[in-house]
Amino acid sequence: MLRDDRKTLLLAFGGNALIRKGQTGTIDEQFENLRLPLAQAATLAHEYRLIITHGNGPQVGDLLLRQECCGDSRPLPLEILVAQTQGQIGYMIESTLDTELMHLAPLDHRPLVSLLSYVVVRPSDPAFLHPTKPIGPVLDEERVSLAPYPVRKTAKGWRRVVASPEPVTIVEKQEISRLIDAGFIVICCGGGGIPVVREGRRFCGVDAVIDKDLASAKLAREVGVDLFVVATDVAGVYLDYGGPGERLLKDLTVTQGRELMEAGAFPAGSMGPKVLACLRFLESGGGRAVICSIEHIEEAVAGRAGTQIVGSA
Repeated sequence: MLRDDRKTLLLAFGGNALIRKGQTGTIDEQFENLRLPLAQAATLAHEYRLIITHGNGPQVGDLLLRQECCGDSRPLPLEILVAQTQGQIGYMIESTLDTELMHLAPLDHRPLVSLLSYVVVRPSDPAFLHPTKPIGPVLDEERVSLAPYPVRKTAKGWRRVVASPEPVTIVEKQEISRLIDAGFIVICCGGGGIPVVREGRRFCGVDAVIDKDLASAKLAREVGVDLFVVATDVAGVYLDYGGPGERLLKDLTVTQGRELMEAGAFPAGSMGPKVLACLRFLESGGGRAVICSIEHIEEAVAGRAGTQIVGSA
């Protein structure tokens, strides 16, 4: 395929793209939930060169629950579980998107590829000294006392916690760039990527979870993305979310975003990483970033929905 001059769009899905609130998370539910966002992605793929990243929290949690329930099985390390979910969710996205592309333009073949993705982290990252990211099932008191890993009490109950280090670089960034240039739609960096550290000339997996949005922003900067879109379960960025002064921010500059971050306006466990990812993308020269609902991706790309974030006032 010849290189084209379309701009590049990176679309980052949260885990809610597959499992919605109140659902049990069956495979049928997950496939059905993907249809709406991927129908929009299919339309956008005719205007943009497209990269898709995705979360994997519920899927990794399910695998951990299966390990906890099967005492005779040998538990797999976290990086292996992340790799498994990259294959699982990549297949689901790829097959669903291929169907939507065929419905939209049966004679216009758009090649897709799902790529296992490593993300380098630093062994010296302070996050390894203070694990804070809850994963896996809620533990009862007996399992808490016997747990061979750090645990923390969360709003849901006692859960295992792991480190969430900063992404340093995407190992396959050159391959992703080449695939995009060749006309492929690339699905990658699932769950924030498989966390690895360098040991000599090789990479070794570590017990950690990388924030999906921060890894997506790092990828966007490294492959030269023009538009960075974070699709989630709310309409955009809110001030005083859930409070009496709740207000959707339709437009936001990097300066305003930094000031609000420093003031603690965006919680670390929800909107904070999404806003931070967008700010980092723009501060490194990215053109435009958007945070929007899964239902209104196309409208947000057109500038008519979500929170539009730009680098200057």
